Amino acid sequence: MTKLIIQIPCLNEAATLPATLADLPKSVPGVDIVETLVVDDGSRDGTADVARALGVNHVVRLRRNKGLAAAFMAGIDASLKAGADFIVNTDADNQYSALEIPRLLAPLLSGEADIVIGDRNIAELMHMSWRKRQLQRLGSWVVRQVSNTTVPDTTSGFRAYTRDAGLRMTIVSEFSYTLESIIQAGKKRMAIAHVPVQTNPRTRDSRLFDSVFSYIKHSSATIVRIYAMYEPLKVFTYLGLVIFGSGFAIGLRFLFDFFTEQGFGPERHLQSLIAAAVLMIVGFQVLVIGLLADVISGNRKLLEDLLYRVRTLELPAKDAPVTGQAPGERWKR
Repeated sequence: MTKLIIQIPCLNEAATLPATLADLPKSVPGVDIVETLVVDDGSRDGTADVARALGVNHVVRLRRNKGLAAAFMAGIDASLKAGADFIVNTDADNQYSALEIPRLLAPLLSGEADIVIGDRNIAELMHMSWRKRQLQRLGSWVVRQVSNTTVPDTTSGFRAYTRDAGLRMTIVSEFSYTLESIIQAGKKRMAIAHVPVQTNPRTRDSRLFDSVFSYIKHSSATIVRIYAMYEPLKVFTYLGLVIFGSGFAIGLRFLFDFFTEQGFGPERHLQSLIAAAVLMIVGFQVLVIGLLADVISGNRKLLEDLLYRVRTLELPAKDAPVTGQAPGERWKR
């Protein structure tokens, strides 16, 4: 029996949750069981009570607000424990059309992908301002370069995961899961697909960030941190070479002046000599830090693999397609 769980992270969504749940499909082609799961991220308006009253199969309530990323991971863990073969994540404000869920699941059911991202076609979203659309497009381009993926709408929360992809997911950001999960999946060489999806009319403003500046600040920090986690040697090598190269260039200028200027006095260029020495030393130290970070990164990968194995052992056994297998092949424990 193949089970799909549709999870919805919520924060004070008592007003919008009924419409969102009413639109969710009761059956999906290729899936035997469809269940719903609501993660109440410390709401104060009785969101969890509304979810139970509306017949939601699983309700996870966090005692205090922990942020969207933590709510998302709580939903993934609860869905896996409930025996999900596939997990669809959607928003509680009914932004995404529930009619697109079969399209979102199709690449997973056919064995073509581990993760599928719904593409909202940001350029055509009229409820977004022109500036915000451009920032979204720029951010998506940056994430594609960092993650080596082709996802056009990296901030979309309308996503589908296989059980195996859910087991491998480890989000450390406290801001949002959208960017980090794509970068992480790309670095883990998981198969990521994207499909065009329709959206519903806007029901409320975004609650994820207070301003565009806040969004840019948090998103940029997330991208840099996650990229440094997965490519530390590359990041610190580039940074160290820039610093070392700056010091080396200043040192060359000092030597050039020493051999070409008449009446050259070292005391006249002492500051340049000190700056060159300091920059070259710091650049070398950054390169060494990069080597150490690369060793730590190797240990982190081992820990992630260990976490995956522990999750696999402690959760109920499921016959789920293995990453990279052809349709019809099954996961043998």
